[in-house]
Amino acid sequence: MDLRPITLEGSYVRLEPLSLQHLDGLVAAGREWELTPERMREGIEAALRDQAAGVAIPFATIHIPSSQVVGSTRFRDAVPAHRRIEIGSTWIGAPWRRTAVNTEAKFLMLEHAFERLGCVRVEFRADAANEASRRALIRIGAVEEGTLRSYAITAGEARDIVSYSIVAREWPDVRARMRELLARK
Repeated sequence: MDLRPITLEGSYVRLEPLSLQHLDGLVAAGREWELTPERMREGIEAALRDQAAGVAIPFATIHIPSSQVVGSTRFRDAVPAHRRIEIGSTWIGAPWRRTAVNTEAKFLMLEHAFERLGCVRVEFRADAANEASRRALIRIGAVEEGTLRSYAITAGEARDIVSYSIVAREWPDVRARMRELLARK
C-alpha cells in the first residue's frame, strides 16, 4: 500500500497534500468552530506526524470553482497487511456542505483506495449523535456495522461512534451510485 502524498482531482474538488501552507484557509473555512490558528496548526502538525509514521495521507479540500480551501479529510489508520484503510477526520465549512464537495471527495478517495492502493476494505466512523454524517455515509452506500460504545472522548465526554464500511466487492455498485449522485449535482 503506497501511502505517499498524492493529489486527487475531480470536477468540483481537489484533494491536495495537507501542509502548513493551508493554515489560513483552514482557519477561515472552519470559523464556525472558532478554532484559533494555533489550534489548527496543532491539528495539521498531528496529521503530518501520522503521515510521516506511514499510517495516514492527510488532504486539504479545495473547492475548484472558487480555489478556496473548504475543509480537510484524510486516509488514516492504514493497515497494509490487511489491505484496509479508514477515510476520516473529514470536515467541511458550512457554505460547502450539502454540495458536491463531500460526495466527490469521498468518491476520489474510494476510487484511489480500491483501484490504486488495492484495499479490500474502507472504513468510516461517525459520532453516533451526528445524524447528518451518518445519513451521508448510508447515502453513498456504506454499510453500518455497529456502535462502538464510549469509544472516543470529545470535550471531556465519552462518545459513541458508529462504524461503517465499504468492501471491494461492493465498490462497483457504490461507484455507480456515487456517479449518479454527482451527475445530479
